[in-house]
Amino acid sequence: MRSIVRASVLILLPLLVTAQQNANKADRVEWFRDLGFGMFIHWTPDSQIGAVPSHSMAGASQDYLKRYIEDLPKTFNPRKFYPKDWAVLAKLAGMKYVVFTTKHHSGFCMFDTATTPFNIMHTPFRRDIVAEVVAAFREQGIAPGFYYSPDDFLWLHEHGKLIQRGGADAQPASDPAFLKYDQQQVRELMTKYGPIDFLFFDGSPEGLKELAWGIHPDVVVTRGAMQTPEQYIPGVPLEGPWEANLTMGTEWTYRPTLENYKSGGELIRRLIETRAKGGNLLLNVGPKPDGELPIEQEERLREIALWMFVNGESIHGVRPWVVTNEQSYWFTKQKNEDTVYVFVNEKQRWKLGEWKDIVLRSVRVSPESKVSVLGQNDLVLEYHPKVIPRTTWKQEPDGLHIRAMRAQRLATDRSWPNPAVLKITHARPALTPPRVVTRSYREANGAVTLEGELLDMGQAPSLDVGFEYRSVEGQDVNERTDPWKTVGFVTRNSTGVFSMRATGWKRGGIYEFRAVVKHPLLTLYGADKLVRMK
Repeated sequence: MRSIVRASVLILLPLLVTAQQNANKADRVEWFRDLGFGMFIHWTPDSQIGAVPSHSMAGASQDYLKRYIEDLPKTFNPRKFYPKDWAVLAKLAGMKYVVFTTKHHSGFCMFDTATTPFNIMHTPFRRDIVAEVVAAFREQGIAPGFYYSPDDFLWLHEHGKLIQRGGADAQPASDPAFLKYDQQQVRELMTKYGPIDFLFFDGSPEGLKELAWGIHPDVVVTRGAMQTPEQYIPGVPLEGPWEANLTMGTEWTYRPTLENYKSGGELIRRLIETRAKGGNLLLNVGPKPDGELPIEQEERLREIALWMFVNGESIHGVRPWVVTNEQSYWFTKQKNEDTVYVFVNEKQRWKLGEWKDIVLRSVRVSPESKVSVLGQNDLVLEYHPKVIPRTTWKQEPDGLHIRAMRAQRLATDRSWPNPAVLKITHARPALTPPRVVTRSYREANGAVTLEGELLDMGQAPSLDVGFEYRSVEGQDVNERTDPWKTVGFVTRNSTGVFSMRATGWKRGGIYEFRAVVKHPLLTLYGADKLVRMK
């Protein structure tokens, strides 16, 4: 799905959703935000050959399409499919909801449908995978949700249309018969499996989300009704609810070769950052063709499971603190309490039995406050009876000083690299953070000028402000893979508008940019804005 501005003077926020487009119930959205962490499952017949899901059909020869449509279903037989194992693992990892790919862009349905023979019932497996996934996850108390692609390459192929995403004549909204076909499938999904809690429309949702809300008013539509950044975490907390979608490696479905997995620790840090910024993290797995999860993915989920077993209360039911982070210390706050969690995410590993002195400048304690390390009782360091690892703290003019020890052994070799979490009760904000907004873009005679505004100094005598940008050429509006590049920084002693000249932007290029402010404690960003050069 693409939504790119062609006029250079006009700027859009990606995935802006108006109230008229969104019938998600407020209480259900709050419930969704409390869950915080979910499992995404991408699984398609082309996992048998390790191809990118569906997209190999775009630009493919007629011979390739014929073999894809006719032959791949004939060999798809996941004899080791046991979704109860997936569900138990998800529960251990602290995942509270699941989103399963019912139909990707190819048009192959992983459920029993009357709309097309291109479905799981016409494979050697001959069982409704969607029904079994829903039942297994419900049994573990995990809320079920469906991914659904309105785009359908098989439908385009059968109706003599060019297979592509983004073309005007390739959208259901442009063809009543196409839309009716999708509506029949969404109606099946919303009526055959009991109440479905989430829908993720990867394509134009118009005419489909309204149908879903009409059938089940409590369903929460994520993509299609809120921002769902893909493969990246925004630099700034977004307005309203949002959900980041992330793969463990580079591919959504199973990739047997040349896969580059993120470490378990990196995935934990992504979860922390997402929750600190007020979003949910939907972490993807891609089962093998036989139905088992790749061992690399299982290993990472089990590493996350141990971390969540200790620290889960800092992830579920939380909202952002007054700042997202102070350098390597990240924060969340219990939604309806004055309890703050501090994620100690320093590069230097916090070793078992080691005292650590921490100073926090955004948190102020009260006489009733208590500070502790999640998971431990602060009374025992195993095999060292003379050591009492009790956390102490003191409010000083320069901040809250905490002295704590990591005293819970989570691995035999006492080596555990993932962040520890401090819990601070009865906490109050100790500072007002700076505020910066991304304003406008001007293009004249091939020169690009970016404009932002510093709204609040955050009690700092001076701040550095500037801009970052990146190319998004050829990328889906939800997907961002290129790193940010810095335009430059200048020092400001007061609030107000600032601007800078950007160089290296190509004519006809598509870019995102954002304003940046560097505070002594943290770096903050304005909203990302999207523009196409003339």
